[in-house]
Amino acid sequence: MKLTLIRHGQSEWNKLNLFTGWQDVDLSEEGVQEAIEAGKLLKAADIPFEVAYSSVLTRANKTLYHVLNQTDRAWVPIYKSWRLNERHYGALTGLNKAETAAKYGDEQVHIWRRSYNVSPPEMDAAQALAFKEDPRYADLPNSEFPLTENLEITLERVRPYWIDNIARDLSYGKNVLVVAHGNSLRALSKMLDNISDEDITSLEIATGQPIVYDLDEDLNVVNKTILTAE
Repeated sequence: MKLTLIRHGQSEWNKLNLFTGWQDVDLSEEGVQEAIEAGKLLKAADIPFEVAYSSVLTRANKTLYHVLNQTDRAWVPIYKSWRLNERHYGALTGLNKAETAAKYGDEQVHIWRRSYNVSPPEMDAAQALAFKEDPRYADLPNSEFPLTENLEITLERVRPYWIDNIARDLSYGKNVLVVAHGNSLRALSKMLDNISDEDITSLEIATGQPIVYDLDEDLNVVNKTILTAE
């Protein structure tokens, strides 16, 4: 079976160097082109998939749309879940990364961004309310709604969705496409590649660049290929 992971194309807030997290922002023009190119790469590699998964955030959804169009597979079933959302950046959401580093220091911001188990400060109640009132989270209990996350917490919410949905489809012999975010995909990569807590801090996943895993019947990684235009 083949599992393909794609981080969404550049978003408008990526372009502005802002902490995005659960904030719903659109793709930039460059991001649209990255999504289209990702679809072309999958088409050229002749990697068919029977089912697709995505977060509930627009930048991932639109990337998936362009990939499906380019691969002539707009007909495949699509499943979306908040469990595949980007990690929640808490009180950092919407802040400029460079300005935040200037205020708190490069080392502290690096820890907030890259540490496996250290979270940024929590989002305040007023800011969180706007997220909780978003209809896409109507079925998400308050007890599970994050006010901040680190990668460890992100992995904990991604893992059950992997087991109950993505891994299940793979075990049925289906090729699966997942279009999500840098940190939810880092969580999946950590599980698939058995990356240590220490080493995962250095893993970067490029926007719009398909990562293709060949898996055996026990869902162990047999081969891993990153598709590029070069």
